[in-house]
Amino acid sequence: MKNVVRFLSVVLSFFITSNRVNAQWIQTSGPYGGDVLALAVSGTKLFAGTQGGGIFCSTDNGSNWRAANTGLPKTNVNALAASGMNLLAGTFHGLFLSTDNGSSWTKTSLTSGSVNVFAISGTNLFAGTLGQGVFLSTDNGFNWSSANNGLINNLVRTLTVSGTNLFAGTAGNGVFFSSNNGANWTAVNTGLTGNNVHALVATGTSLFAGTYNGGVFLSTNNGASWAPMNNGLTNTKILTLSHSGANLFAGTDGDGVFLSTDNGSNWTAVKSGLTCLNVKSLVISGTNLFAGTYTGGVFLSTDSGSSWTAVNHGLANTDVLSFAVSGLNLFAGTNGHGVFFSSDNGSNWTAINTGLTNTTIGALATSNTNLFAGTNGDGVFLSTNNGSSWTAVNSGLTSTSVNTLALSGTNLFAGTKAGVFLSTDNGISWSAANTGMPTRNIQALVVKGTNIFAAITDRGVYRSTNNGSVWYSMGLMSQFMNSLAVCGSNLFAGTDRGVFLSTDNGASWTATDTCLKNSVVWSLAASGTHIFAGTSDSGVVISSNNGARWSGVYSGLPKATVYSLGVHGTNLFAGTLDNGVWRRPLSEMVTSVQTLLPHLPSRFILHQNYPNPFNPTTTISFGLSSTSFVSLKVFDALGREASILVSKEMLPGTYSTQWNAAGLPSGVYFCRIQAGSFCDTKKLILLR
Repeated sequence: MKNVVRFLSVVLSFFITSNRVNAQWIQTSGPYGGDVLALAVSGTKLFAGTQGGGIFCSTDNGSNWRAANTGLPKTNVNALAASGMNLLAGTFHGLFLSTDNGSSWTKTSLTSGSVNVFAISGTNLFAGTLGQGVFLSTDNGFNWSSANNGLINNLVRTLTVSGTNLFAGTAGNGVFFSSNNGANWTAVNTGLTGNNVHALVATGTSLFAGTYNGGVFLSTNNGASWAPMNNGLTNTKILTLSHSGANLFAGTDGDGVFLSTDNGSNWTAVKSGLTCLNVKSLVISGTNLFAGTYTGGVFLSTDSGSSWTAVNHGLANTDVLSFAVSGLNLFAGTNGHGVFFSSDNGSNWTAINTGLTNTTIGALATSNTNLFAGTNGDGVFLSTNNGSSWTAVNSGLTSTSVNTLALSGTNLFAGTKAGVFLSTDNGISWSAANTGMPTRNIQALVVKGTNIFAAITDRGVYRSTNNGSVWYSMGLMSQFMNSLAVCGSNLFAGTDRGVFLSTDNGASWTATDTCLKNSVVWSLAASGTHIFAGTSDSGVVISSNNGARWSGVYSGLPKATVYSLGVHGTNLFAGTLDNGVWRRPLSEMVTSVQTLLPHLPSRFILHQNYPNPFNPTTTISFGLSSTSFVSLKVFDALGREASILVSKEMLPGTYSTQWNAAGLPSGVYFCRIQAGSFCDTKKLILLR
């Protein structure tokens, strides 16, 4: 897994123009699932707002999904709402409006802040933002005006309407009340000991508040006083609330869904079949209850939560970290969703996770009938039946965060956060193989004849000629390493400063084409004499002359980080951040490449951190299209400042920095950037 530590560095990105209309990447139908931040129902359509992948639509209760992003950047969609014939999407880049049921989107005048939530009261439409407070629209979302008088906290997480009253839940200052459509606000927090309010819902004369640090509270007097309602609620980190008739549902951060049938007096866990327990959103459509989860996509219950079924086909919003090929079968390892299998070039994918206790798969490898998976925290798993079932094989593996796997004959090597381990019996037993190298974070392993090469995050490349018994440093000590690949007799290394080439088994290295030298290269793959590189926010590039020149081959591919590359048959597959797997024929790229031209980012952007979840370090990248004063800060779930990462004027370019959360408790954090008028926020999960 490419969890790289790096210092700030300017990164050039690329722009290409396609020479052939039909020569482009196409997205496969999976792997399924993803981070679903918002759900909404409009007539017979169900919409899902995702993290990084935009919006998906289903017309059959979630059985099948299709992307619905025309005019909408593939960004984090935090909020969805239907207002009359209009559909609204709140994103980290402002608010977007659709007047044709999601077929196309237009950006509205509300461009400030991250739009988190909507509420509708008659002809008034309200939007809550993270940092800019509440906005009001009286024309179905076309135009907006600020409505913040008396709202002392502008970090608005939730809104709800009860009669003529409007309530806002904030991060750190509890609940605020307005009786005049947001013209004035008053704090209403007596008895509300949980002041980080993620959810509000009104039913009859009851107003419920779901807090992240205190569970559920009830007010029967419009917020004048509150009482805790947590009996039976084993998790008090409430992310969402929803009600239907006498049923009140609470979605939690880590413990699934709870149901109350007596106005919150008592709660019962209802999570059978709900394999992902971080529930970000709940929506009810008739007798169907849908749950949007942080890493598992969408789940459906038709019996008030008693049982759940994943409904994710086509919801391709995943981080794909690794590939493996075995005969006609293609395997993909994902971040938080486990392993997926396809036998038809990605037209259909099937989750194969039985026996896997950890679903963040940083590495995959095949040997005859054996399939190995390296996980982020639970070591290595073995399947002898194409992933139908898995068994942990970790005896002697003292470091269980596995980033990479490599096979050399009957030897299996695992690169971990604490060095290299060797197994000669298909993973049944392991021994450390680190003599001569620092026991550090191994990012990549590759076999070249009798040589084994290891890329260490911040210590360059090491080489062993005796199956890992002894290692020798082979240079690139000043680079931050991401990937290794062999192409013919040459060895390539992907770093935070482009690709380096060695023609003498690592004894010496040369930077390849200067057009790529400042790019973050996450992945490499070889096919014949061609070498492909997957970059950060710049797609895929190819070289057919050992890196002397790189050409862009990413027409049709969204501007997404390409974490993994894999050759399968006649196709190249790209695993992306938040956008699943993409496919393109090799012949198309070899015969029709495009000129690669360096340029600065065309827009401001804050990328999702990687890895996520993380422990305790993670990398945060952002791009600047013009010189700006940059403030990059991390806040905890209560809105308190946890760390200042950047606070200075910076030139245009793409930058990366590392956040070390050592000493901080597990939980949800938020990274926020301000650069000129640009403001964006990403959710970080520290998981120990």
